[in-house]
Amino acid sequence: MSQGVPSGFELDHVELFVPDRAAAAAWYAAVLGCAPVPGTEHWAADPAGPLMISPDEGRTKLALFRGEPQGVRATAGFHRAAFRVNGPGFLAFVRRLGEIELREGEAPPRVVDHDTAFSVYFTDPYGHRLEVTTYDHTAVRAARPTAA
Repeated sequence: MSQGVPSGFELDHVELFVPDRAAAAAWYAAVLGCAPVPGTEHWAADPAGPLMISPDEGRTKLALFRGEPQGVRATAGFHRAAFRVNGPGFLAFVRRLGEIELREGEAPPRVVDHDTAFSVYFTDPYGHRLEVTTYDHTAVRAARPTAA
């Protein structure tokens, strides 16, 4: 901890602009298992407010706002949001890649071996760059000996 800076900071949410919050929430539910966060419904009732969704019961969230998405503008928005899973969760996600038909821009998603972690890179339908990553490298490598 740096002097004077409190510890314990965690990522709470990432704000995303989408043309239709309900359609975006459905996509994130199908791909990452996100669900609306109980207790935040009043924010979504306001057309200018966020629809809060989460893959982990609200510990980390995506805040879906109605607006113009990032699209293909390379300098717009954040660079990438990464979701961490354990090794079995990562392998299950990789097995679903053909079924959920993800893209990384115009290309198929990449499974990348970073020597100490594995990641899959892809975009949502609005151009936001996403990643699913695991640090259970040994277990994933043993299960996927031909992983790239």
